[in-house]
Amino acid sequence: MRLLILGTGGMAAQHAKHFAAIDGVTLVGGVDVDPVRLEKFKTTHAIPNGFPSLDAALAWGEFDAVANVTPDSIHHPTSIAALKAGKHVFCEKPLATDATKAFEMVEVAEASGLINMVNLTYRNVAQLQKAREIVTSGQIGAVKHVEASYLQSWLVSKAWGDWRTESQWLWRLSKKHGSNGVLGDIGVHILDFASYGAGLDIEHVFARLKTFDKAPGNKIGEYELDANDSFTMAVDFTNGALGVIHATRWATGHFNELRLRVYGERGGVEVQHRHDGSRLRVCLGDDAETGTWAETDVPPVPTNYQRFAEAVRTGKNQQPDFRHAAELQRVLDLAMLSDADHKELATH
Repeated sequence: MRLLILGTGGMAAQHAKHFAAIDGVTLVGGVDVDPVRLEKFKTTHAIPNGFPSLDAALAWGEFDAVANVTPDSIHHPTSIAALKAGKHVFCEKPLATDATKAFEMVEVAEASGLINMVNLTYRNVAQLQKAREIVTSGQIGAVKHVEASYLQSWLVSKAWGDWRTESQWLWRLSKKHGSNGVLGDIGVHILDFASYGAGLDIEHVFARLKTFDKAPGNKIGEYELDANDSFTMAVDFTNGALGVIHATRWATGHFNELRLRVYGERGGVEVQHRHDGSRLRVCLGDDAETGTWAETDVPPVPTNYQRFAEAVRTGKNQQPDFRHAAELQRVLDLAMLSDADHKELATH
């Protein structure tokens, strides 16, 4: 697979690193509107060709697939253009900034017959995949209750940098700079973590969003700090199970931590994923009577990058695909509406 990396900031280095390590994958080009950043990226990752736009790269055409690492608002037009040019697309999350655009991308992708996948990073967590396997095999019985949380602390701690002075963080707090807050940034991750781990889709949503005062006038320079900092979400799953999903950037002591608890009529599973490692605990069979939890060792699993390369090689699409990401975006959109209207909303 000859791969073009579209956008060379932020996550692009991770894409280049992971794809370059896969046998049969060759990084053949990079695209960026910033020539200095593009040249540095090419040099760092030994990429031979650079282009100032996707149109220029498509005119050249000597590649099979695109890793789309552009800003969120650019995913829609660029992914559609690449698909219409016959290129497979591996898109960063979120698929689009709203569900309408996301489903437009789905229509083009599915009509093309090309490989389309979204980099929902935490699918790479082996403990999550094993938890899903246990749940969907019926070992815990019918799922009744799900808890999921995504905890970050960068509004409390300077461990990641100082958000008060650094634009790379400040834009995430400002609507006019393109941010949909914690819901738009990491909400898609925890929704996927919950629904994938539970093996269930979300049917109803009731959400509350909160933006806290963080500076005098809630403004720093050109940045109005009006994007949401925390959200809570009560959901119904398609089987009738109840779920509680929440995320915040105010979780003191938690740099980057996702948790999932899935409880059924005969057992339960709990996943904890942190920056320094992951754990899976299970309570099954007779252990349910004694409340005994056992930690389970899990071997590594193929990454999203590896599975995309395999999908292109075999011609068989893998998950998470565009349609799944669009369904998640629908839930995120409804969460915004639910908060504004103070009522529960249905996904379909």
